[in-house]
Amino acid sequence: MSWLTAKHRVKAYCIAATLLGTCSVAMASSDTEQYARFKDANQWAAPGGNLMLQRYSALKGINADNVKDLQFAWSQSTGALRGHEGQPLVISDIGGKPMMIFISGCPEMSKCNIVQALDISDPDHPTQVWSYLKTSGRDESAVPRACCDTVNRGGSYADGKFVFGTLDGYVIALDAKTGKEVWVVKHAHPDKGETITPAPIIANDKVLIGFGGDEFAARGRFTAYALADGKKVWECQSNGTDKDLCFTANTNKKHPEYGTAGKDLGTKTYPGDEWQRGGGAAWGWYSYDPDLHLVYYSTGNPGLWSPSFRCGAKPQTFEACNNGQWDNKWSMTIFARNVDTGEAVWAYQMTPFDQWDYDGVNENILVDNLDVDGKKHKSLVHFDRNGFAYVLDRTDGTLLRANKYVTVNWAEKVDMKTGRPVKVAEHSPLLPQNNVQACPSAMGGKDQQPASVDPNDPANFYVPTNNWCMELNPQERSHTQQGTVYVFANVYMYPEKPGVTGKIKKFNVVTGKTEWEIPDQYPNWGGTLTTAGGLVFYGSLGGDFRAVDRNSGKIVWSRKLGSGIIGNPIAWSVGGKEYISVFAGIGGWIGLPVTAGLDLGDKFGAIGATAMTKAAGLNHIPQGGELYTFRIGGPNPGSPTAGAPTGM
Repeated sequence: MSWLTAKHRVKAYCIAATLLGTCSVAMASSDTEQYARFKDANQWAAPGGNLMLQRYSALKGINADNVKDLQFAWSQSTGALRGHEGQPLVISDIGGKPMMIFISGCPEMSKCNIVQALDISDPDHPTQVWSYLKTSGRDESAVPRACCDTVNRGGSYADGKFVFGTLDGYVIALDAKTGKEVWVVKHAHPDKGETITPAPIIANDKVLIGFGGDEFAARGRFTAYALADGKKVWECQSNGTDKDLCFTANTNKKHPEYGTAGKDLGTKTYPGDEWQRGGGAAWGWYSYDPDLHLVYYSTGNPGLWSPSFRCGAKPQTFEACNNGQWDNKWSMTIFARNVDTGEAVWAYQMTPFDQWDYDGVNENILVDNLDVDGKKHKSLVHFDRNGFAYVLDRTDGTLLRANKYVTVNWAEKVDMKTGRPVKVAEHSPLLPQNNVQACPSAMGGKDQQPASVDPNDPANFYVPTNNWCMELNPQERSHTQQGTVYVFANVYMYPEKPGVTGKIKKFNVVTGKTEWEIPDQYPNWGGTLTTAGGLVFYGSLGGDFRAVDRNSGKIVWSRKLGSGIIGNPIAWSVGGKEYISVFAGIGGWIGLPVTAGLDLGDKFGAIGATAMTKAAGLNHIPQGGELYTFRIGGPNPGSPTAGAPTGM
């Protein structure tokens, strides 16, 4: 997509969308350079490959015919043992050299979020050219306040800068050529329960980022900083007044049933002042549509897991707490915001009055020309923790599909007229000391581990799933202090089927059908990569890194790596040689009992993770943070294609 083409598309859209308030034709000066990188399949230029979060590579050199010859090329230590979610970036021209840049997790402040840059001019023999570790002003209290685990999901690149967040709340821009600080801002505050684990994105010369902390009584917000100097451009809360939320008279104009400005729903749907500890942190993934000028992200659970304290009804019954008055808005919500102002164009809440910790932060994948009921849509696809795969028209938030992609018993369905789930009282925790069974578990049908899609086949997604259920027992609340564990629930998680804790599946979001699936003894806590070579790459927490034939669902290649895999594979190419890279290093919520050395005899430990760790045998998986890279042995038989056809 050229700058001129993108600008004209924005103008055309604005003519049709004035009433939605999405018009803004200003294009940032760095967009031309940035979008050119997204079209170049040789690079991996953003956390999701492109700003649509598709995790698709148009490279064909590694394909279903020759993947059997894929061999280990090299590895690089990350400098830290745990927390290796995320992925590296590969940029073809930083100071005239192709470079790979990546960041570690944060096991302790002395090794917290180490950034490394490799010169990959000789892609078989990379050379480290700089590394960076912030040493001043660190906050040791961030490590025990990170829920769940001290992970980091990577950084972003634009205008010569590598930008990332640190666990203890800094957003930092480095000169990508030298590793020197360009600017540093304090974004999140651990004393208020806020820690940074997500990767920012860069769009329209702005760095966009949230933070985590719902389990520590944080109040979520989402912020845009100027890429040039780190100055705050805008900031919008996840709960509070309409002004705090950046709502306008045009917010949800197409769908007023979702909730509109004028009623301060972000305060009045909580009892008392509970909205001030109302969670809704945006700790997952972010996407962007330059034609619509909209940034998309989702929010987490509304604070404490003991739901009766978030319901003001008297008496507290299932019906009274779920009648819409106590929805705890705008937790569990997909937001579409104007990238220049932060104004909310639309906001759709997936799990009103959450009773299960079904954080809504999973990725929002953008696909074009998705045919739903005979009409093509610019769509947003979201596989939620609550077990439903949502398809929305991303221009106005119209709900097009909501299909179950794993076993779900907490809700019968989603009412397509109201957008609200039809909940099942039998599987709805409410009052303290009332133990309730529900599927999926609090870790969701899928947690943050991202799915992928070929934009040429926009209905079929390749999805890592959790196949667990739970028993949740709400507890009495003992305090309301921010920065202190704010959960108040005992959770026991267990496999839905003994011996199967994870699956990879090809799922059609329009029909709701699973085309094929691969069951696994170990959870699949890493993301997937889809390639034009007919393959899907993924890794399991058992350490198995695999390639699957996209058509048949057959595993056609597999290698055992040195630790469990919770990272996301990427594809890249230099000098005609094509490579696949992925992090290994057990961690994440499911791996926390291993990395933290917790007692597996406590089935409620790490909010239920210890029971799953024991059931899956993850205590036998060694730790160790490493970046692994593979290529076809000998000369690469295929030449890389020039780029993905999506334009983003």
